[in-house]
Amino acid sequence: MFNALQQAWSKLTTRSDDQAIENQSLMERFHHRHRQYVVIGLGRFGSSVAETLVQFGHDVLAIDLDKERVQHLSTELPHVIQLDATNAEALEQIGVGNFDTGVVAISNDFESNLLATVLLLRFGVRYVITKARTRTQKTILENIGAHEVILPEHDAGVHWGRRLAFNHFVDYLEIGKGVGIVELVAPAKICGQSLSECNLRQKHGLTVIAIHRGEEVIVSPAAEFRIEGGDVLAVVGRIEDAENIST
Repeated sequence: MFNALQQAWSKLTTRSDDQAIENQSLMERFHHRHRQYVVIGLGRFGSSVAETLVQFGHDVLAIDLDKERVQHLSTELPHVIQLDATNAEALEQIGVGNFDTGVVAISNDFESNLLATVLLLRFGVRYVITKARTRTQKTILENIGAHEVILPEHDAGVHWGRRLAFNHFVDYLEIGKGVGIVELVAPAKICGQSLSECNLRQKHGLTVIAIHRGEEVIVSPAAEFRIEGGDVLAVVGRIEDAENIST
């Protein structure tokens, strides 16, 4: 259904009435489908987001100004068009306000990133996520109303810094401010103890939700489950508490 949009990417940059009608018809058919995302800016971050959403079965309209990039990604993304996302008329033609979520990731031009964010908000996109490169950019984007502003490079640096600084960390996922799911190697001081005996919840504020033992994963282990050396614990709690568990 969306192949026609791929073939028509160049037409979206024109302004004839006939083409506007054609674009409107194409987008109406797109919006009859279930959940829609629009991703603007198809650099490494934006294209990865778009490809992942497609892999999980979501409808994604991917947009970039660069013709060669659009042509290259047309083999990976079913719905990709060349468009100037700072052009209000062009965004209106494709019915951008009907999308559930917008992701703006124009990395090399903050002014364009900012304007595209403003336009998505103006046209009524329900949830707008915007990429920033600095904390100053993050503050500006938050002030103009972006629902969520992310700093991927900063967040990745913090993530890897924590993993390297605490050698008992295997991995972690932050699910709230300072709170996350942490995979960590069982400290020697609790090996040989049952979960009730080591009492991580009371002593460290951590709840064990699963344990990796070799190839086996024990989900919601019982209180009498005994921890062995080499076990990897999946715990929920404050990341700072997980960092301090070995001290």
